[in-house]
Amino acid sequence: MSRSLQLSLLSLALVSAFGAVDACSSLIVGKGASADGSIIIARNEDYYINNWNKRMVVHPRREADKGEMLAFKNGLKVPAPATLYRYTGLMDWNGDTAGGDGLYEERGVNEFNVAISATNSAEVNERAKKADPLVDEGVIEAAIPSLILPQAKTAREAAELLGRYVTEHGAGEGNGILLADPNEAWYLEIGSGHHWLAYRVPQDGYLMIANGLRLQGIDLTDSANVIASPGLAEFVTTHKLLDKVDVHRFNFAKAFGVTGDRYNIDREWMGQHLLNPGTVQKVRQDQYPLVMKPEKKITVADVARVLRADFKGTELAKLKDAERPMGVDRTIETHVIQLRSDMPKELAALTWQSFGSPAGAVLVPLYEGAMKDVPTVLRTGTASFDTQSAYWAFRANATLAQTNPAKYGPVLQGWQQKVEGGFLAQQQAVSTMLKGLYAQSPEAAVSFANQWSNGNMLWAVQSARDVQASLMTDLTKSTEKKYKPAELEKIKNL
Repeated sequence: MSRSLQLSLLSLALVSAFGAVDACSSLIVGKGASADGSIIIARNEDYYINNWNKRMVVHPRREADKGEMLAFKNGLKVPAPATLYRYTGLMDWNGDTAGGDGLYEERGVNEFNVAISATNSAEVNERAKKADPLVDEGVIEAAIPSLILPQAKTAREAAELLGRYVTEHGAGEGNGILLADPNEAWYLEIGSGHHWLAYRVPQDGYLMIANGLRLQGIDLTDSANVIASPGLAEFVTTHKLLDKVDVHRFNFAKAFGVTGDRYNIDREWMGQHLLNPGTVQKVRQDQYPLVMKPEKKITVADVARVLRADFKGTELAKLKDAERPMGVDRTIETHVIQLRSDMPKELAALTWQSFGSPAGAVLVPLYEGAMKDVPTVLRTGTASFDTQSAYWAFRANATLAQTNPAKYGPVLQGWQQKVEGGFLAQQQAVSTMLKGLYAQSPEAAVSFANQWSNGNMLWAVQSARDVQASLMTDLTKSTEKKYKPAELEKIKNL
């Protein structure tokens, strides 16, 4: 995740320590690699500060006005399509205000069950930037979901459309974008002002992503599984971005990115270690395999474990400079989006959503295709604490737990296992029930899924507030002065 906000002293310290300010960790899982046959795209949206609220919005399908443009704060403007499809987004709390840097809708699903998670910010190397400079008014993270979701009917179409915009208008940032529908998933990387590469993730594998460009070993001639910017190989050859250009084993990451950065490769190693514990790989390799087949089929709980991971008990824990795991305090939201081809259209997309660091929050299931209204807890709040928003209900608990991690950490973990574990345990039964209800009455099934999704979030938020009350009560009690028995008795009798 990137922002153009003025850096604070905290962000400068992070730059010094890690080499990047905003960062995300992501995972793409093919339907043959998942336990229930769903396509999964998932990401931690990280920021450079700990408090940054998000708001959910549902954009209805509508017809564009004559001559309407899709315009963004950085100056990017493109003609609107005749029809803009319904889609969901999770925007910054100030994204639609004059003081915001842009919508930053970050993730969403449209009426055709095309899902986007954008983006994983990625560093572009100096040679690539010099050869093809980034374009300030080009495609950037703040615009991508809002630009693509109203227009694409498939994940491939989304990749082609996004790539075309980068070619025509340029890109303002290096980024990795996750794109999926119920049938396939694509991963697109932007490596310079006008060059990009998209790769169809194999159905039987998964792709772990941090904040370095990942695409390597790509066959540029494989048009069924690869889409590239025009003249990509020729550009790399002309500007000597690779020692040797092999169109059948193309290394986009080396040509345009910065490989071997511990800030990124530690997370890549960790994700693959968790999903393939029997595969031995050295830490701190320059590049890790792009796609791996998991040792066992991947569940939503497995994905959550990856996104919450630290380095404890691994080789990385022995390294003093291994300071950037997936689970960090400055995560502002986490999403795990499942696209399921065996479900009716309105029920195919199931998003597991949490706010704040996933280590101290719960993932809540939402049928986004069925959500006609959004509860107030998902539509309110700012970067300052409040007692109304879902974000602060979860984030405040993590903050309180940090006052005494040894005592309160297990409390949060127990709550998490109970609430999130309950959602996970009942999900298959809910899906089966909804599918049966849909066969009888699509309208009733969609209505139920809408109410069920909103009810899940409201219940999870209330349970978080109950935990918060318990933590505050105990924390307040812990500040009491310890009196001697005689003195305490005297005070009581005054």
